[in-house]
Amino acid sequence: MPNELTLLHRLARSYGVQTLHRDGFARPVHPTVETVLCVLRMLGASVEHLDDVSSALRQRRQCLWERGVEPVTLSWDGAPVQVNLRLPATLAETPVRYRLELEDGSAIEGPCQNDWPISPRRHIEGREYVARHLAVSAAVPYGYHKLRLFTGARALASDLVCAPRHSYNASARLGRPIGLFCPAYALTEERSWGAGDFSSLAAFTLFASQNRVAVVGTLPLLPAFLDEPFDPSPYAPVSRLFWNEFYIDVERIPGVADCAAARALLDSASFRDALRSLRAAPLIDYRRLMALKRSVLEELLAALLSTAGVRRSSYENYVAAHPNLQDYAGFRARVERDHETWQHWPGPARTGVLGLADVEESARNYHLFVQWLATEQMLGVGATARERGVSLYLDFPLGVNRDGYDVWRNQDLFVLGASAGAPPDGLFVGGQNWGFPPLHPEAIRLQGYRYLVDCLRHHLQPADFLRIDHVMGLHRMYWIPQGAAATEGIYVHGKAAELYAILCLESHRHRAQIVGENLGTVPFYTNEALARHRIFGMPVGQFGVDAGGGPALQPIAPGNVASVNTHDTATFAGFWHGSEIQDRVELGLLDAAQATHDHDYRGAQRRALSDFLRGRNLLAPDTDDPLAVLKAWLCFMAASRADLLLINLEDLWLEALPQNVPGTWNERPNWRRKARHTLASLRENRAVADILAAVAGNRGWCS
Repeated sequence: MPNELTLLHRLARSYGVQTLHRDGFARPVHPTVETVLCVLRMLGASVEHLDDVSSALRQRRQCLWERGVEPVTLSWDGAPVQVNLRLPATLAETPVRYRLELEDGSAIEGPCQNDWPISPRRHIEGREYVARHLAVSAAVPYGYHKLRLFTGARALASDLVCAPRHSYNASARLGRPIGLFCPAYALTEERSWGAGDFSSLAAFTLFASQNRVAVVGTLPLLPAFLDEPFDPSPYAPVSRLFWNEFYIDVERIPGVADCAAARALLDSASFRDALRSLRAAPLIDYRRLMALKRSVLEELLAALLSTAGVRRSSYENYVAAHPNLQDYAGFRARVERDHETWQHWPGPARTGVLGLADVEESARNYHLFVQWLATEQMLGVGATARERGVSLYLDFPLGVNRDGYDVWRNQDLFVLGASAGAPPDGLFVGGQNWGFPPLHPEAIRLQGYRYLVDCLRHHLQPADFLRIDHVMGLHRMYWIPQGAAATEGIYVHGKAAELYAILCLESHRHRAQIVGENLGTVPFYTNEALARHRIFGMPVGQFGVDAGGGPALQPIAPGNVASVNTHDTATFAGFWHGSEIQDRVELGLLDAAQATHDHDYRGAQRRALSDFLRGRNLLAPDTDDPLAVLKAWLCFMAASRADLLLINLEDLWLEALPQNVPGTWNERPNWRRKARHTLASLRENRAVADILAAVAGNRGWCS
């Protein structure tokens, strides 16, 4: 007889819970029995103690056999649909018919074909079952369909995803472009209000096109809490279904010049003084700037609603066409009224039901209005970029704010008793707790992944490239039970193939290249899946500089986005001088002895990198000037076979400070730092132009 621990491991496997993993140091980790039981309860298993495992395992097996068919079925590359059934033994020989309800509203019906012999009978909790493998011979187009199966008196249903096995290949259309990256909020112009906006992003695409750069990348542009509660992080959005009104360029809204109340406000001395203060500040003041914008936006909304016309009709048509927007606007209005998170609301509101008395109509209308404007301007950025021959590279964050709209509206899809994170590694020896709740892998399947599809479509409408944050999350997520340390987490697996099918299908529908951020603790099968589905990986140059005696840099293979760094790492200047090592000491993440070792190794990396670049005639023999080294390094990567070279704009003037220091909140001004140079001044900066020209010149051949 198997013992209780063996049964626990079997139960865990049936729910996709991994009872042994390796952390970032390749050390084996066995999560505690208490952690395994806790996570199993979150997934729906009836287990309080080890004594309950045997019963829970029997229930799980019975549930899976009773289900009959998986909630999602896949078909790749137009192949016949294959479906596995689990049926009572009494239906072992009964013919099975199908009805395919296609995405376009049409339907196909017919008999299923038996592809394999019927399995031997299985005895599950006193009943006999068989497994049958059937095929649907009809040609099924790419898309999201409903497969219904009928056998005897039994009716089953599965969401059918028919997808191309490979994601859309942007290289066939764009070649091997160069890209520039900068957070939109950091882009500075004389006309802006103390932070970058959608117009700044459009101006960035113009700067790019003038410098033979064909891709512009930025951080997530999703709504954030910018009052109470307050969290400006682009990776803790209120929702992944809407845009951030913070980025609206108020002065480009049609009709602003004709609105007397708005003009009076914009022309007032107090408003101009506030703008001067925001522009002069070295860091972005999200609260003050959003409050200033809102004061004008509310006047523009009042003017819009007071008159009939084309703009008002456009606004009303947009609201009518997006019913979930009204729900979102009500949520935001309720948060603003109470200045507290939804988990503190009374019963009905907390569970997702808002009445008319729960929100102020003016606040609700405001959020309807700003989403209309933000969508208009964001789609305008995408259209303008494409007209200039520039592609937008957007970022799809891994999670959403625990206190945000998506979690409130979809509480059955999120696991509120856990937070996503990462196990210990060389940068975070205590592991990472990212704070947001993970998605329930079974719940999103039962929903047909509609939430994720809607989120992807929101991003892909203006984007030509989409970076999937922490792409390992398509396979497994590191769950940390509430109250546990980040070292006490456990991996929970989802159905990766189904998620890749959705990504591939949506990428083709939107003609967008998918990029997977595969940094950190990456299981081997993640990179294999990226290659199989032709999704770009993201090798980061800083992590690959070898000072051990071999070549300092390795060739970069096709199917990758090459870069020196990311928004979460040191800038090139920070890496070159080792300033991020000292910063980690000051944050208590590194002791003095380890810091000394890291500084010594960094010195060796500098020498190895310089020697390597000199050996390829990319760096002059008599210089170790950081800007010259950066230029040489970028030229080396440009000559590689990487499909995209993404350059951090701020590296081009040797910015020392990063945009984000992971693992910090108030300790560092994350997501608040403005770029030191305006876009206008960069157009006159010969050093920047020289680097970009040299990189572009090296993009035509491969080393």
